[in-house]
Amino acid sequence: MSWLPSLITETPEQGFELALKLSRMAVKKTQPDDAARTRLRADYENNADSLTMASHVVATNFQTVASANNYWR
Repeated sequence: MSWLPSLITETPEQGFELALKLSRMAVKKTQPDDAARTRLRADYENNADSLTMASHVVATNFQTVASANNYWR
């Protein structure tokens, strides 16, 4: 089974969790080496600009999930 069987979620909160997962998986697929990701984490975990950009990526993914769910209407 795929790690992403659907963009459909029951609630906005579940949609946000899915957006976080999409964002994490993008990083993992881009840099598959766990050790490299661990080393790089120190560069961005205390950098306000990096954290803001990470939030932007999550927000973009949440927008996609929300749209797929017809904004939970």
